[in-house]
Amino acid sequence: MKPGNELIFLPLGGSGEIGMNVNLYGCNGKWVMVDLGMTFADPGYPGVELVLPDLAFIEERRADLLGVVLTHGHEDHIGAIPYLANELGVPLYATPFTAGLIAKKLEEEGLTKEVKLNIIPMDGTLTLGDFHFRYVALAHSIPEGNALVIDTPYGRIFHTGDWKLDDGPLLGTPASAAQLTAIGDAGVLAMVGDSTNVFNDKASGSETDVREGLLKVVKARKTGRVLVTTFASNAARLATLGWVAKETGRHLVLAGRSMDRITQVAKATGYLKDMPPSLSWDAAANMDPSKLLILCTGAQGEPMAALSRIASGSHPVLKLEPGDLVVYSSKQIPGNELAIGRVQNALATRGIEVITEKQAHVHVSGHPGRPELEAMYEWIRPEIAIPVHGERRHMEAHALVAKACGVKKTMVPINGSAIRLAPNGPKLLSHEKAGRLVLDGDVILPADGATIVERRRLMMNGHMGVTVVLDRNSKVAATPAVTAQGVPVEEDKAAFLAECAEAAEAAAKKADQKNPEKYAEAIRVAVRRIAREWTGKKPVTDVQVVRL
Repeated sequence: MKPGNELIFLPLGGSGEIGMNVNLYGCNGKWVMVDLGMTFADPGYPGVELVLPDLAFIEERRADLLGVVLTHGHEDHIGAIPYLANELGVPLYATPFTAGLIAKKLEEEGLTKEVKLNIIPMDGTLTLGDFHFRYVALAHSIPEGNALVIDTPYGRIFHTGDWKLDDGPLLGTPASAAQLTAIGDAGVLAMVGDSTNVFNDKASGSETDVREGLLKVVKARKTGRVLVTTFASNAARLATLGWVAKETGRHLVLAGRSMDRITQVAKATGYLKDMPPSLSWDAAANMDPSKLLILCTGAQGEPMAALSRIASGSHPVLKLEPGDLVVYSSKQIPGNELAIGRVQNALATRGIEVITEKQAHVHVSGHPGRPELEAMYEWIRPEIAIPVHGERRHMEAHALVAKACGVKKTMVPINGSAIRLAPNGPKLLSHEKAGRLVLDGDVILPADGATIVERRRLMMNGHMGVTVVLDRNSKVAATPAVTAQGVPVEEDKAAFLAECAEAAEAAAKKADQKNPEKYAEAIRVAVRRIAREWTGKKPVTDVQVVRL
């Protein structure tokens, strides 16, 4: 797969899932990448927190990759940079706020000198080979959300990034309807766009409205602490909460490293100028609770985030008590319901009230509902619609919306779909390699490689170890030692282990020792048979044969 005299779109992440956005565009033998994100692991990846895109396709063609252009600073668009960008060996391009976040990531990983980071001004342009990019500001839940107008010899792409419409944005100035209409007037071959909120039949709403909703909730609390949890990256929400703190006479407290990092970068790039100073944790611990407004990470139930530790009582300084209030100024990301529920149950058990967007107007999404999608199609009027950034159901529904808006051609990709957009597109050319990697500790591994498969088996079935000792005459010298971990035998565990040892000894005496592997396998099969009879499980079983 090498792009010829054509324009190709090829997603390596973010199509068929919400998160881990990586998109390739190719023409005249060269590729450019838009975004390099990650996602968070689910219980199917035990012991893993971060999931990264498998970039093998483009790593094998890195000589033809011209650069990575970033739309905005959310983790699902920039989070894989510190782990994968150095391997690509190409420059990065981002607007000032996004670049500030990336710079801190590179610094933490010691990659500042290895990865070239270029800062492009808002509404700025850059050219990479035959690709000409122009940043177009759109409203989102983080400063400097951007669409990209990508001009090529074969047509113009409007890549929306993440966006919404907001009549009262608090940070930045998004493009107007007239400016977007002008882009459409110039002719757009394809719009590659956000599908996240396609099932919402109402517009996402304005941050200005949330400001009033949060003020009402906090102002109504005359006693006790108020803790608001939200995405740290939502700098507009941080600005709102800073204003609410001043309006209600409460002191601001920031809990979570990412909250501090976002605030620092936002201030350094000209945002959050009116944000009041925050109290230290120690000062907050000794202050009248009714004078505190705590801003906290962990809205998605992340076990190591500040809110989870506060809810469990394990935070080193910040504590909550009966009569305090926790406000979820965020939306549940699909898949996080159980984790969020665990934290909320822990809060309820301790007598702490919880308010979510279902009880009060304390959140608006950063993604477009159906009316906003319809408005964008009215302005841009592409020949082709390519839905991305959503699960399959979101993307299929987005394609239907596009058709209803008069777009004649649509195609719903999956990760790895190589789609020719021009000439004579859209046409599916091939399915290229795309997949997932996991960051396991400090090691990057295949998401479905031997390590994770073995760990899943251990998690589901437990582990048994068998040690057989043979004397110099190759006779069993003692009763085999058997251990079990995570195997569902508790009250009769001693009897279970004794029966396993008997089975191991019988097998050891009977099996042929000429082939060591077959000898150990015979013992393993005998022990697993007992385990299955007792428990219905097939534990991972290791056999060690020791010769004196």
